[in-house]
Order: sequence, then C-alpha cells, then structure tokens
Amino acid sequence: MKRPTIRDLADAAGVSIATANRVLSGVDGVRANTREKVRVAAQTIGFYGLGAIESRNAAARPKYRFGIILLQPHRPFYQLVARALLDAAAAEEAVDIDLRIEHLEDLSPQNTADRALALAKECDAICVTTAVHPVVAQAIADIATRGIPVFALISQLSATGQIHYIGLDNWKVGRTAAWAFEHICKVPGKIGLLMGNPRYRNQEMNETGFRSYFREHARDFVLLEPLSTFESSAVAQEMTERLLQEHADLAGLYVAGGGISGVLAALRTTGRAGTLVVVGYELMDNVKAALIDGTLTLSIAHPLARLAKETIAAMTKAVQAPNRVANYTSIVPFDIYTRENI
Repeated sequence: MKRPTIRDLADAAGVSIATANRVLSGVDGVRANTREKVRVAAQTIGFYGLGAIESRNAAARPKYRFGIILLQPHRPFYQLVARALLDAAAAEEAVDIDLRIEHLEDLSPQNTADRALALAKECDAICVTTAVHPVVAQAIADIATRGIPVFALISQLSATGQIHYIGLDNWKVGRTAAWAFEHICKVPGKIGLLMGNPRYRNQEMNETGFRSYFREHARDFVLLEPLSTFESSAVAQEMTERLLQEHADLAGLYVAGGGISGVLAALRTTGRAGTLVVVGYELMDNVKAALIDGTLTLSIAHPLARLAKETIAAMTKAVQAPNRVANYTSIVPFDIYTRENI
C-alpha cells in the first residue's frame, strides 16, 4: 500500500490541504479542535508526520496556571479532591494546565486571605475552599479587581452568585439526609446534628435544608441543637460521646461536616455502633468501612471526578474570555452510598 499523502490526511480530517499543511508545520491561527481533528486523522490513516503533528499541537496549546486552596493536608477527603483535580488537569487535551495546590494547615481567615493573595500573583485563576469571613471576602474582592477569576469550591462564598461556585446544592443535601432519617428510623425520635463550622456556607445551607424538611414532613422528630466540631476529629469524638451520654434515647445522628472519623470512633467505643441511624458524608476508606460494618447507615458524597472536571473546565473558560461577563457556577449532582452499593 502506498504511503498516505497530505491530501489523504486532509480528506480524512475533513479539512483543506492548506489547513492540513498549516497543522503539520505548526503555523499559528489554527483552532485547537481543528488541530485535534487532523491529529486523529493522522493516527487513523498512519500518516508519516503524526509525531510532528503531535509535537506542534502540544506547542500550540494555550498554557494556564491555576491555583487551588484546600483544607488541611491530613484530611483524606481533601487528598482525594487534590488527586481528582490533578487527574482532570492532566486529562485536558486542548490546553496545558499547571496546577498549584496548597493545603492550608492554618485555617485562620488571615492566613487564608494571605495565601489567596499570594497565589493570585502567580496564577491565571484561583479556586478556594474556605469559610466565609470579612477578611477572606476582602482578599477575594481585591483579587477579582485585578481581573483574576476566583472560584469557590465545595463551599459557596457568596449567596448571590457573585463568586463562581463549583459544588453541590447543599440545601438539597440537607433535605435528602432528613428524608433518609424519616424513612429509615423505625419510629420518630431525637436526631443529633454535628457541623464542622457554621462559617462554611455549605454546612449552613445543609442545616437549613435539613430542618426545613422536618418542619414540612416529619414534625414528630425532635431535632437537637447543632454542635460544632470545628473540623476536628478529636472534638467530634467528644461531642458524639456527650450526645450519646446525655440522650440515651437518641434515634439518629447527622454528621453534616468535619471530623467524621471521631464520630465513628465514639460510636464504636461506646458500643452504640449499629444501634442508631447515622448519616455521614463522602466516601473515604474509613467511611466505606463504617458503611460495611453498619456503624454508618448512609453517606452523601461529592462525585469527585465530575467535580474536578467541572472545576478545570470552568476555570479554563473564565481565563479564555476575560472580558466576558458570565457566571461559571456549576452545581453537580451528589452521590448516595449505603453498604449495598459501594
């Protein structure tokens, strides 16, 4: 068989010979999707210049640097989020993305603001997971005035949509958790609620949705006042042990955020594992184990691969159209896990 020609390549890609030549020679001004069509065609027909096309396509791709701020490095969930973001960035074919991920051990508002400001100086866009605080809000506003797109990840920073957000509809998360208690508890009873920090808007909305469902559909349940774990497993264990001691008739426990490993430890050490309905969050290894052994009844989780893909795509769109007024918020559907589907 004769070697494929440039005409064969153009025909296979559905472009003109001139365009095929421009891709082969690496000339500027050819759209990324056109370059990719020619590359795929070259691979399909065995075109001799495939290596050159791949090399020049790579050189022609836009290059962006994105900054990501996540919570503490020792928390398995945020390790999983970081891994998903790195995978999503590496999977991008149309652009080259240099992802700078920082895990903040110090979650104070001033440190968060300082790190966001520093990261914004060297990045085309930034994405942060943080509690809402005036110091952080001012830093975000300063970054935005410089033309650097700012995204909130997992927890919203603005109720009005002024800051792009990638994450769940947390009001629905709360209502879904409440629905689970109403349908799984054999009889109505007391429900304890553990939150990480009320300054995280996702947890605040979570609680709001949770309470709204009970007011509407299940008034026979008694909702105890929420206890803050301050995102600490040790505090979460202490709060859980206190709840179990003070409310021997507790029917359920909703862990809406922060310190689930401490909650699981408390349930096991007190011998209460499997005796009440417990709804938790995410799907780390300890959560999987707790679902399997019955310590945890149900878990509501972020779909991490999709969350990361939506984040990278939205940040890319924002930097590619800097003068366009657009909202790049993306609400992703959440996953629900029980011992039967993990």
